[in-house]
Amino acid sequence: MTNETTARRLFEPTRIGSLELANRMVMAPMTRNRATFAGVPLPLMAEYYGQRATAGLIIGEASTPSPVGFTYPEIAGLYGEEQVEGWRAVADAVHAGGGRLFLQIEHGGRIGHPDNNPGGHLPMAPSPVRLPGGLHTPTGHQEAPVPVEMSEADIKGTVAEFAAAARNALRAGADGVEVHAANGYLLNQFLSRSSNLRTDGYGGSVVNRIRFVVEVVEAVVAEVGAERTGLRISPWNTGNGIDVSDSGEVFPALLDAVSHLGLAYLHIGRALPGEALFGELRRRWAGPLVANPELGEELPIPADGGLSKGVELLEAGADLIAFGRAFLANPDLVARYRSGAALTPVREDRSMYGRGPEAYTDYPFLEA
Repeated sequence: MTNETTARRLFEPTRIGSLELANRMVMAPMTRNRATFAGVPLPLMAEYYGQRATAGLIIGEASTPSPVGFTYPEIAGLYGEEQVEGWRAVADAVHAGGGRLFLQIEHGGRIGHPDNNPGGHLPMAPSPVRLPGGLHTPTGHQEAPVPVEMSEADIKGTVAEFAAAARNALRAGADGVEVHAANGYLLNQFLSRSSNLRTDGYGGSVVNRIRFVVEVVEAVVAEVGAERTGLRISPWNTGNGIDVSDSGEVFPALLDAVSHLGLAYLHIGRALPGEALFGELRRRWAGPLVANPELGEELPIPADGGLSKGVELLEAGADLIAFGRAFLANPDLVARYRSGAALTPVREDRSMYGRGPEAYTDYPFLEA
């Protein structure tokens, strides 16, 4: 049963960095494939995010900082001027609704395919280790190619691309950015022993494997300020072939290496409040902690949209709770949780990844 006293904390105002937030409910980043093939956000995205502006904070879906960073077809970018203009419409819509918007910067690393990006680029990764299981492309499911191992020059260039993308996010009107080091994408690939087989200064020891992530975070902070920079990690997520067996060493070391920067927040994806590591990370992190409940990848999600699990995370020390699919199907999730109204379930079909309004902007509001 949900602890009602703790649940009420979700509706309290709070602060991250220099921003005042209306409540402690965060809309988690969710890729919905509503950009053009060149990574330009479609006008429909502005409507979608604007509908959900009552969240205390919206973290926009993953956006690549470079042409080689595309994961799947029709995801957004943050490196071109047209992409910046597309995101500006989104930021304007969120702000018009009284909301706050951070944009998530994500490089796919080995999660990519030449058919999924405008230049036909092979993916780059810490080591030439193929993504297991393959991935979706415009012509259907394909085996992932062996990625190109990044040189030190590639690494330095990618760090600079993250910083430039952060600058572009603020030019687009976003309130800040989230560095995506979770869920098996490039930064997470450097952290994991299963995808990082390097023997240079970016591989091997924990200190070496966290180096790239630390350099990216430092570069983004230097560009836009710590108060506008968040960091996302996923210590327990084994998706995309990630080995998490030494998470108890990697993530405390990573937090120790960046905690002095004073970031706006730490975002723990698919968080497990009962794990000792969650408590350890909470103790090491002095700033705001955003936690996203682990609900699994399958549909349907729990009827309460993860509310009870979110309350468990609040009780375990989280400051804000990030809801994903519950916000997808309930643009007025804050009002529904506040009133105790039933939630609309997520539609269990591929339309959630289509180009149109279906399962995107056509979910009902309470007053409808």
